[in-house]
Amino acid sequence: MILTNCAACAAPLAHTAPRCVRCWTRYCDSTCQHDHWRRGHKQICKKIHRGGNAEQYNADKKYKEAVAEAVEACAADTKGQTCYICTQALHWKTKEGLVRGCACRGTAGFAHVSCLAEQAKILVAEGEENNLSDKVMNERWLRWSDCSLCKQRHHGVVACALAWACWKTYVGRPETDEARKLAMGLLGNGLFDGKHYEDALSVREAGLSMLRRVGVSEERILVTKSCLAITYAELGHLEKALSMERDIYFGRLKLDGRDNQETLRAANNYALSLVRLQRFEEARSLLPKTIPVARRVLGEGHRLTLKMRWNYAQALYKDVDATLDDLREAVATLTDTERISRRVLGGAHPLTVGIEDALEVLRAAFHAP
Repeated sequence: MILTNCAACAAPLAHTAPRCVRCWTRYCDSTCQHDHWRRGHKQICKKIHRGGNAEQYNADKKYKEAVAEAVEACAADTKGQTCYICTQALHWKTKEGLVRGCACRGTAGFAHVSCLAEQAKILVAEGEENNLSDKVMNERWLRWSDCSLCKQRHHGVVACALAWACWKTYVGRPETDEARKLAMGLLGNGLFDGKHYEDALSVREAGLSMLRRVGVSEERILVTKSCLAITYAELGHLEKALSMERDIYFGRLKLDGRDNQETLRAANNYALSLVRLQRFEEARSLLPKTIPVARRVLGEGHRLTLKMRWNYAQALYKDVDATLDDLREAVATLTDTERISRRVLGGAHPLTVGIEDALEVLRAAFHAP
């Protein structure tokens, strides 16, 4: 993770915590620093300094680990393929293998994380140099997270590796730099996609603290709080997550209105928290009001629309008091949602797989004695 804990005792650190004057490794106090020096920091301090100091050194190390994890996870799918960017099987410099973690199918979409990262880095740098508009810069920034071929977001360990690539690119910039702020948010998302939930929580908490410190819009704060609430839920802090999701949803309604994509995302997250706490009636009250809006504003094949319909089906069939009509509606909803998800995202996408698994469980329940 990013360095939010003392290197000696692992205690959470304040933003103003002291650090090594040479390599900027951070500590609770001078006692921890002296103890860490005696336990081996003396031998690697210069190496960390030469690597760009503690945060950069850590980011580079984590990036290499994340790339290795992604390549290994994709090995069966990428065998015999070549990178669509550099046309090689092994990267000419890093010797890393290929990955594919988007919605591309067939022989499309195979690439090296290094190649994907270099493309994104070049596009963003050109935009910064030429002072391009916010709209164009936002489109270019998406190359850190979205496939340029299928236009769908990378997922799983590939998203995690790309997020570390992004963070190591911009970590050396000041806190107020926009690219650095975006990179920290992307890192939290990537860690979450890679199922490194504890690390994602640490990064997202640090990110929220940083945004409040430098001063950003209420819109930006709501986005970051939403990511944080999702992480709390994944780690089992369900009541805390629900409280945050409720506040975020009503904050979005007030700020953006019901037809805004972020309001719809907040509604879906709020509904999912209700489902997780088995407050099914409340979820069934919320989602039928928001799903038609999502269909109209985003379209049937948008990932958020698909997730909302999946959550609505869960609110129907997971309720112990569900009627036969409820179960039939859940099956019909999941069947249609799975069909659309498979067409748009592909059969290997985590969303498609999750919907299929839910549909299989539900169909099995119908045949249970």
